[in-house]
Amino acid sequence: MIEIQQLTKVFGTRPAVDHVTFNVQPGEVLGFLGPNGAGKSTTMKMITGFLSPTSGGARICGHEVTQDPIAAQRCIGYLPEGAPLYPDMTPTSLLRFVSEARSMKRARAQERTDEVVALVGIGSVMSQRIDTLSKGFKRRVGLAAAILHDPEVLVLDEPTDGLDPNQKEEVRKLIRSMAKDKVIVLSTHILEEVEAVCTRAIIISEGRVLFDGTPAELRARSATHGAVALHLGNTQAEAASAALSGLAEVGRVEVLEGSPGEELVRLRAYAAGDAPLLHSITDLARSKNWDVQHLSVERGSLDEVFRTITTQTGAQ
Repeated sequence: MIEIQQLTKVFGTRPAVDHVTFNVQPGEVLGFLGPNGAGKSTTMKMITGFLSPTSGGARICGHEVTQDPIAAQRCIGYLPEGAPLYPDMTPTSLLRFVSEARSMKRARAQERTDEVVALVGIGSVMSQRIDTLSKGFKRRVGLAAAILHDPEVLVLDEPTDGLDPNQKEEVRKLIRSMAKDKVIVLSTHILEEVEAVCTRAIIISEGRVLFDGTPAELRARSATHGAVALHLGNTQAEAASAALSGLAEVGRVEVLEGSPGEELVRLRAYAAGDAPLLHSITDLARSKNWDVQHLSVERGSLDEVFRTITTQTGAQ
């Protein structure tokens, strides 16, 4: 559905996007991640034909964007960053304008308008000027315009940026509901968005792709992924640390909390390899009769992984 090959954009002497290559298959929701200025929006603009690449190319549903932009854009629904809209229009007049611009037949346009208005939940504001709407409603109106022609490919640039938690969840539910029927590329710098809606993630920094995999694979790169955390009595901390270090499955143990006078201390045990630690540590704690108040397997931190990948030269 989407084929990106060596896509490059140079502004002056600086490459904003540097030989980016990836494909997106039907049914995938791709989270396109990166820090501010990483090249995400520039890549989105080239994919949708809004910006011409310096070199490389993008094919949408078999259509080369630079050679056959109209055919490619017929397949695309695009919500740019900030959801720019005509402020003096109403949602009704905007959707009518979009349907005419896309040469939709009147009956089909009305049918789709009714469908998307119900889908994005903007029925109550259809007669209001767009400049009077909240950010949440503006995002939903922009999304309605992007999907009005029922595109096969949906490109969303920072769709939840600036929204409150309730509004973010509404937009995410909407994306999830459409995912089974479309290819969706979701540009964001919000890591929680990846796990909430995406089946795959790409991290870009300084215009280069540094990671391409599933959200689970991304989280597994965290140093704490699979580590076991224990809360137990402070008087047992030293002996517990030594006993944990003696397990073949444990690579190292660190004391995270605890000082003289405190009742509880927190330990974290890291695996020596890929073997899970939970059962071995549970058996050890039971045999030593430790006063364990809490025991859990840590999932790892996406923030930590993101910082590591985007700040280490040559990350893969």
